Amino acid sequence: MIVVLISGRGSNMLALLDAGLPVSAVISNVPDAKGLDLAASKGVPTRVVDHKRFPTREAFDAALAAEIDAFRPRLVALAGFMRVLTPGFVARYDGRLMNIHPSLLPQFPGLHTHERALRAGAKEHGCTVHFVTAELDHGPIVIQARVPVRAGDTAETLAARVLRQEHVIYPRAVRWFLQDQLVIERGAVRVKGEEAGKDAQMVVAAD
Repeated sequence: MIVVLISGRGSNMLALLDAGLPVSAVISNVPDAKGLDLAASKGVPTRVVDHKRFPTREAFDAALAAEIDAFRPRLVALAGFMRVLTPGFVARYDGRLMNIHPSLLPQFPGLHTHERALRAGAKEHGCTVHFVTAELDHGPIVIQARVPVRAGDTAETLAARVLRQEHVIYPRAVRWFLQDQLVIERGAVRVKGEEAGKDAQMVVAAD
C-alpha cells in the first residue's frame, strides 16, 4: 500500500516498518543508500532509480513514477528523499504524497534546519509531516512534534532529539491516511474520528 522513497540511511522508513505499516517497496535515487539493505533485510522489495543517469529532472521523475506505479500504492512516503520533485510528478500523486521534514514548518524549509534553528536562537524546534505540493516544504500540515532547544545544544544533539519524534509522528500520520481519517480543506488538514482536534496534530516532547 505504501511506497517509500529514500536517499540514505532510511531511519524513518524503518519506523514505518516497525509500526507494522504495509510498505510494498522502497525506492532510492542513490544506489548504495544504506536503507536499501535495511529494507531488503526486512523482506521488502527494493528498487534504484539513479538520478545521475538522467539528463533532466523530468526524465528522472518519469522513470521514478514508472517504478512507483508498478506497485500501485495508495501512498508515496518520502523519508529522507533528497530530490526536489517536479510539479508534474507532484500533481501525479496529488493528495497521496507525504513527507517528513525536520523543522516546525513553515519555519526553516529546505536544508540545514537544525543549524538554522540554533543560529536564529529558537527556543523550540521540531518536525512536521505534510502533504507535498509544488512549493518546497509548504504543503498542508498533518502533524508536528515540538522539542525544546537546550542551552549547549549542537546541531547534532538537536537533530537526534528531533529524529526521535520523527519516528513517532510519521507512522501516526501514515496510519491516519490509510484509515481515511485525513481531510484536506482549504489547504489545511483535518483529522476525522476520535483523533480529531488540535491536540491530535501536535506532539509536545519533553526529551
